[in-house]
Amino acid sequence: QVQLVESGGGSVQAGGSLRLSCAASGRTFSRSSMAWFRQAPGKEREFVAALVWIGARTYYSDSVKGRFTISRDNAKNLVYLQMNSLKPEDTALYYCAADEALFPRAYSDSAEYEYWGQGTQVTVSS
Repeated sequence: QVQLVESGGGSVQAGGSLRLSCAASGRTFSRSSMAWFRQAPGKEREFVAALVWIGARTYYSDSVKGRFTISRDNAKNLVYLQMNSLKPEDTALYYCAADEALFPRAYSDSAEYEYWGQGTQVTVSS
């Protein structure tokens, strides 16, 4: 099993940056695919970024491509989401997700991820 705890959220003005962290525990972390999703009030949870274990490829939603970067440190069992040039529409509760057997093409489907953190709030003001 994998347990996930997010941190690093907060309030920032538009154009600013934040780095979210996801601390993972579990023996299979290094072989798990990791992702970030977000959910704004009144909206469905949406895919943000993923790092698929097979091939170590990264994927991003069109709305964050070029501004956000997902990375991992297997030695520290951490996954990061570096968020630059933040916009008010990035305001949401951000979740870390993991799966030990993710089918690579399913990286953006939240139903494919078995493990989830509790979320960390990101608020971007204009």
